[in-house]
Amino acid sequence: MNKEFQEYMQKELVELKESGNFNSIRTLESPQGAWVEIEGKEKLNFSSNNYLGLANHSELSKAAQKAIDEFGVGPGAVRTIAGTMSLHDDLEEKLANFKKVESTLTFQSGFNANLAVIPAIMSKGDVIVSDELNHASIIDGCRLSKAEIKVYKHGDMESLREVLSGIDANRILIATDGVFSMDGDIAPLPEIVKLAKEYNAMVLVDDAHGEGVLGSHGRGIVDHFELHGEVDIEVGTFSKAFGTVGGCIAGSEILIDYLKQKARPFLFSSAVTPADIAATIAAVELLEKDDNLVQQLWNNAQFFQDSMKDLGFDVGKTETPITPVMIGDAGEARKFSDRLFEEGIFAQALGFPTVPRGKARIRVMISATHEKDDLEFAIDKFKKIGKELEII
Repeated sequence: MNKEFQEYMQKELVELKESGNFNSIRTLESPQGAWVEIEGKEKLNFSSNNYLGLANHSELSKAAQKAIDEFGVGPGAVRTIAGTMSLHDDLEEKLANFKKVESTLTFQSGFNANLAVIPAIMSKGDVIVSDELNHASIIDGCRLSKAEIKVYKHGDMESLREVLSGIDANRILIATDGVFSMDGDIAPLPEIVKLAKEYNAMVLVDDAHGEGVLGSHGRGIVDHFELHGEVDIEVGTFSKAFGTVGGCIAGSEILIDYLKQKARPFLFSSAVTPADIAATIAAVELLEKDDNLVQQLWNNAQFFQDSMKDLGFDVGKTETPITPVMIGDAGEARKFSDRLFEEGIFAQALGFPTVPRGKARIRVMISATHEKDDLEFAIDKFKKIGKELEII
């Protein structure tokens, strides 16, 4: 590596630290749970996407261990050569039933799922209309497609209509997150679907933070709005509420058959491991059986958010268990996060480029595994530090 580039990188790192946007990575020394061990001490876990506590659930662990005994630790190949096991087929069938779609296809991650489907269905001469706050995986998938990309104002249906009305293309795709991970708000999917029909566009919704959270038994945003059969493509991830690793596309049988021939991450990257697939099957089966964990998640979120508002904290416009505690300045947000850590709470600060400049925050991720005592402990600490730093 040449000297000039090393100096450039060093300068960038210094600037990140000075602006408060340098990522300090904490290392967990225990399984995911309501409490985790970091640097040898127990910390209340407010940073994980493990919404339902399934990442360390005994049924998922047993399923993973059984799969290793029966199928080994690795898939050995891409899906199209020798990497498709009966476990993959079983999961895809169960997911299709759970999501109430014709078919599904699994990938190595939710990020890879977006990189698989968007370039496979969109190309030069097509137009993708994307919400301005969409996840990086949607943005990267759009860029890889070489289609023209037009952006509409976040959640603004008048803006979406205005963009759609100016398009002259054979193929149009409207792409949106289902739940926006930084603010916790929900996409106005019924209105998006209505506009898509009016302008002959397809709809893709990335339901990463909606699965296991929204809808009956956590079936997601499409179920939440009762739009089954109205959304062309659902992108999902297993690494959040399902507690494992992997991603999926849900939709029509012809879409899935097409992706098996055209989606590059499916064709050229090894299959998901047997342990992860088996654990995800167990997660789907648990959600099918009852809704208790989903309901507990929402109960916890309501209690925490109401308490924080009563204290005078700004939790933005969240409509889900994602709770952004708005600070504003990135340096102040880092300071708040560090003080929380000292007081026994692991809650990460998020600043630019993850969120816009001037909108830094502590993003609190509530879980079904949190007890009321845990939440009350956190509320007391937020109150103490909020007053200390003159946030409230």
